Amino acid sequence: MTTPNEKTEAQPVVFPLWPDDLPGLEDYPEIAWLAEPPNQIKLVRNVARPTLSVFLPDAAIANRTGVIICPGGAYHLLAVEHEGTAVARWLNTHGVTAFMLKYRVARTAKDDEEYQKQMDETMSDPDKMRELVKQQAALANADAQQAIRMVREHAAEWGVTPNRVGIMGFSAGAHVAGGLALQHETDSRPDFAAVIYGAIWEEIVAPADAPPLFIVLANNDKITAEPSLRIYNAWKQADLPVEMHSYAEGGHGFGMLEQGLPCDSWIERFGDWLKMQGLL
Repeated sequence: MTTPNEKTEAQPVVFPLWPDDLPGLEDYPEIAWLAEPPNQIKLVRNVARPTLSVFLPDAAIANRTGVIICPGGAYHLLAVEHEGTAVARWLNTHGVTAFMLKYRVARTAKDDEEYQKQMDETMSDPDKMRELVKQQAALANADAQQAIRMVREHAAEWGVTPNRVGIMGFSAGAHVAGGLALQHETDSRPDFAAVIYGAIWEEIVAPADAPPLFIVLANNDKITAEPSLRIYNAWKQADLPVEMHSYAEGGHGFGMLEQGLPCDSWIERFGDWLKMQGLL
């Protein structure tokens, strides 16, 4: 029970992304769990029915900017807390309306041990992983485009200006966000994008209407260092707005975790960038 003087955080409202009768939507239960210590991060797998969770800022500081957040998880799972809700809460404190997208990921075994074995086998086989990414990225990109459309459709209701809607993602979620910055329909083009330790392996050619881009990575992350440079160079060569922060240490998947490293403050740099874009 809370006391009258104790401040509580408003809970997000969760909306289904697609109508229930959309062809191709599967129907099986999500599984949520905590990762092993020391971090015990919250994870979700078997997302078959994508959703959009709406986090509204205090009306007194709301600035009508909206950011769709795509957690990572190698298209096998979603790290919904340190790459999702924690980011949304930070954005809320800066007046930004935040939306966490639970996009579709690969169906995996219900049994935890069988799931881990299945994931390890796929991650250790480049051909299997490449095929899974190809299949799941198409679904996730469709989900991300629908999320952009949904936010703009409900812009007045959620206190967002339709041309101030951006997308950010982490790891596989950055693959989704970066993919949407590269390829989109007119009504699903993000107004800005952020790629946080993202690996985009496909050929990168920035379109003429590519949005301003913000990139974060750690140099000791073998997965994303080279791809981050490639997407940065693609924007730079096309003379498009881009900013990149490369930290010496941090590894992969740091999100909002505190490691006592300079990369812990990456979200502050994102805030600086949003302010420079006139979005705060």
